[in-house]
Amino acid sequence: MKNKVLSKYEKYLTGYLVLLFLMSVSFLHLKHETGNDSTISEWLINYTGGFTKRGIIGQISIIFSRFFETELRDTIFYFQTVMMGSYFVLIYIFLRNFLIERVYLLAIFSPIFLLYPVYEVEVLARKEVFVFIFFLLHLFILINKIQYSKFSKLITFTVSVLIWEPIIFFLPMWIFIDIITNKKKQDLKFIFKELVYYLPALMICTIYIFDPLTKAEHSKMASILKEEFGEICYMSCSLLISKSTLIQQFTGNFHAYSFENIFRYIIIVIIGFAPLFILLNFSKIKNNKNIILKYTNLSLSNIFLMLLSPVIILFLMGYDWGRWVNISYVMTLLTFLYLYKNKLIVINMIRLKKHKINSLSLKSYSILFFIYCFTWSQKTVITGDIGSFPLYRALYKLYKISFVY
Repeated sequence: MKNKVLSKYEKYLTGYLVLLFLMSVSFLHLKHETGNDSTISEWLINYTGGFTKRGIIGQISIIFSRFFETELRDTIFYFQTVMMGSYFVLIYIFLRNFLIERVYLLAIFSPIFLLYPVYEVEVLARKEVFVFIFFLLHLFILINKIQYSKFSKLITFTVSVLIWEPIIFFLPMWIFIDIITNKKKQDLKFIFKELVYYLPALMICTIYIFDPLTKAEHSKMASILKEEFGEICYMSCSLLISKSTLIQQFTGNFHAYSFENIFRYIIIVIIGFAPLFILLNFSKIKNNKNIILKYTNLSLSNIFLMLLSPVIILFLMGYDWGRWVNISYVMTLLTFLYLYKNKLIVINMIRLKKHKINSLSLKSYSILFFIYCFTWSQKTVITGDIGSFPLYRALYKLYKISFVY
């Protein structure tokens, strides 16, 4: 019976991910020639004017465009397609072979997870997806090739910072994984030794803060984009100058702070994270030798809240609160599932099955599942209202692209 349910889940998961990929490619192809696309603006950042944050992918795109003599936007589109395909394949491999129950399904199909960047097309294929890919690869290495764990975190975290530096706010989650994964008795000396592998990434972030691009260097980058590729350095690319300091990052959002906007996102976080935190509340860590447990008596849900606390700074610095919610959810869910897959935590299935959700009839649960997963969504920026029926709107957009345009 369990094998039959698992097989059915994997079939639906495959179909869901294939659909998301097809929509992603269609939307990316449609928007990659849009002159003011926010995603493309971030991919235009490169090193031709000097070392700068988020420049490595743009520089690679330029190298490929020059070598193959292709339009820069076409090269970016090809990279985005490969990136999204790789992400969905890794997600499928990571999520399959789980024993399924109802709360878990709500967590997997939550609208703030995989569906969000597809229906909010200005977010689609932003550089944080590279971070998700490297994070997944790191988790796979921890599960299957633990002997390479130190090399893995040195490379994956450092490259992630070069691609999308706000991942630094999720460093506590990476460190927590280090601590929990190592089942030997630990002390503070052990933890400090493990932190050495994150020093290159921290040094890079320091350079970003204290040595940003000068106006002359930015002008050089903008000039090469314009003269060689006919591209204007706009939006994310231009923000390297207009928001180059930490003070500018914080003060740039003051106008958007209001009780309504903040309250809306508090509700989004509570509702969107609810299934995951139900799972956390019914879980506990198995390895009691870890120093993090020796001196604390925190539940797993409280530990994760502490790990996510630095992300508050990201919310204060950035305008795209919908993205921050999505990124926080992806990192939290993948970390929780890694702990479960690697048998580092145990879920009290007896208590979980007694939850009210599991007492619903199949029909009632199906209605709840549809309403929760497919009838609402967060928008990208802090001022955006709640979206409605995101999957329907994405499918309708796909239909228009395929049969109308």
